Amino acid sequence: MKMSSGQMGRRLLGLTVAGIALAAGGAAFGDQPKPWEITLQEAATPVMENIISFHNLLLVIITIITLFVLALLVIVVVKFNARTNPVPSRTTHNTLIEVAWTLIPVLILVAIAVPSFRLLFKQLDIPKADLTVKVTGKQWYWSYAYPDNGKFEFDSLMAADRQPRLLGVDNEMVVPVDKVIRVQTTGADVIHAFAVPSFGIKIDSIPGRLNETWFKATKVGMYYGQCSELCGKDHAFMPIAVRVVSDQEFAAWVEAAKKKYATNPANTFASAGGQAAQ
Repeated sequence: MKMSSGQMGRRLLGLTVAGIALAAGGAAFGDQPKPWEITLQEAATPVMENIISFHNLLLVIITIITLFVLALLVIVVVKFNARTNPVPSRTTHNTLIEVAWTLIPVLILVAIAVPSFRLLFKQLDIPKADLTVKVTGKQWYWSYAYPDNGKFEFDSLMAADRQPRLLGVDNEMVVPVDKVIRVQTTGADVIHAFAVPSFGIKIDSIPGRLNETWFKATKVGMYYGQCSELCGKDHAFMPIAVRVVSDQEFAAWVEAAKKKYATNPANTFASAGGQAAQ
């Protein structure tokens, strides 16, 4: 059945509106994967901004190389086939070409290496921290401790009644905006990985080892991540939720948390399994 131009226009308009609604619905819950997203998540830290810039640079370089190779293949197919070039050249060496195909890849690698090493140094060189949070990966949830703020600790489990689905938790990690947060992480049982894409951080949580990373969130809001290491049957059900707030809100949260988690024991292993099973 053929569609008229008006019907086709209405359908396209409907699809556009639906796409906008989906995007708006995803954005309402904070920074998280969006429907049909093919780019990196929006940056919320200087490190992630550098990661996106480096990614875009690599994309340009790869695209240029691919188009150049494609052009060479087309030239070879068109110009040097048996019909158009019945008597092939017997030239065996070309000094200019040999020098070029040696130097150009070296220069490309140098152009990639310089920003790569700069980014790596920025990720690994932890500046003076304003706040330290210790993160412990457990099967299958996270525990957060704040040694600089009264040494309280609490568990964070996936909550089946929270949105966004598979990312909402009962207790979020809370940090102040525009502050250097040092994350110390370890594993209580098996290897986990603490990863928040918008912060540009991903680090293994290994039993018996204390790894460190850092971030400095520049925008308030909710940010989500997940365990990024296969850690068992409920690996897909241990999300990370980080709430970035103002200094005043963080100070108020710390005082409330000291009372709440001093009188309310942390979630148990059994309750973690119950939440994951929901």
